Amino acid sequence: MLDFDPVSSEADARPAPAADLPAADAAERAAMDAYSRVVTGVVDAAAAAVVAIAVSGRTDEAGRALPGGGGSGFLFTPDGLILTNSHVVHRAREIEVTTTAGQRFAADLLGEDPHTDVALLRVAAAQPLPALPLGSARTIRAGQLVVAIGNPLGFACTVTAGVVSALGRSLRSTGGRLIEDVIQTDAALNPGNSGGPLLDAGGRVVGVNTAIIAGAQGICFATSIDTANQVVAELMRHGRVRRASLGIGAQNLPLPRRYVRWFDLPAGAAVRVMEVAADGPAARAGLESGDIVVAFEGQAIDGIDALHRALDAGAIGRACAIEVLRRDRRLRLTVVPGELAG
Repeated sequence: MLDFDPVSSEADARPAPAADLPAADAAERAAMDAYSRVVTGVVDAAAAAVVAIAVSGRTDEAGRALPGGGGSGFLFTPDGLILTNSHVVHRAREIEVTTTAGQRFAADLLGEDPHTDVALLRVAAAQPLPALPLGSARTIRAGQLVVAIGNPLGFACTVTAGVVSALGRSLRSTGGRLIEDVIQTDAALNPGNSGGPLLDAGGRVVGVNTAIIAGAQGICFATSIDTANQVVAELMRHGRVRRASLGIGAQNLPLPRRYVRWFDLPAGAAVRVMEVAADGPAARAGLESGDIVVAFEGQAIDGIDALHRALDAGAIGRACAIEVLRRDRRLRLTVVPGELAG
């Protein structure tokens, strides 16, 4: 039988008034209260503009039916423009958007870019819709508080909070290219959070939540809103993101030290051309299978990712200098890149 005094136990269990707390405990409680006020303030200001997205009629590249799915998104203009992830809406025939107020809209896909995992939707509403202000990832720092809102596993308008774990990460997209300037955060994300906003303490969008690492905890990623802004501008202007293409198949190639020394190269790696498309830009420029690309427009090329970065929309249709190693010679050729299909 336990020997205790119920009255004194209850008295001991009651929290001490704030005025009676030790100074350290009072400071800790004040800090937690301030943290809570920031998070609740962000949610109060932003939640109404976060939407749930449901898709149906999805097919694969062979035309076979795929299960429906969904994710999250957010309104960023009062006239119904929505940002989400490309992988949420890719190859879907029907897209339905539901707001936190319960309004349902059929959405049109204005464009998507699988290489950055960004998609742009539009809904038509009789009245202006709540919209989130867009910030910039350039204004945030590692350790800064961020809030994620989305619909993980179908639980509508779920809020998680954490910190910016790192900035300037790179993440491989489903298309094989690197998504640059990715934000890493420990704000918990789960399937269904994809496409939702990552917000700073002022309620401004700094990222579009895009990926988690399966099996890991506290390692989540968001495409920076600066990248998303550039993609939106391209999608609004062209319906796609324009990128240049040389018409080659290639692979990364570590270079022997003697090559680096002999040709005075700034990097110990380059890109080997494995195949050249007939009558493509590279073929017309005189590139051959086996050539080693070491520079493009004066910039060192140390891998396929560097070549992808060099082949932006500004290179389309413009005469560009490309430097290759061919056996024991270093050649400088002129190539006019075309536009990447798809």
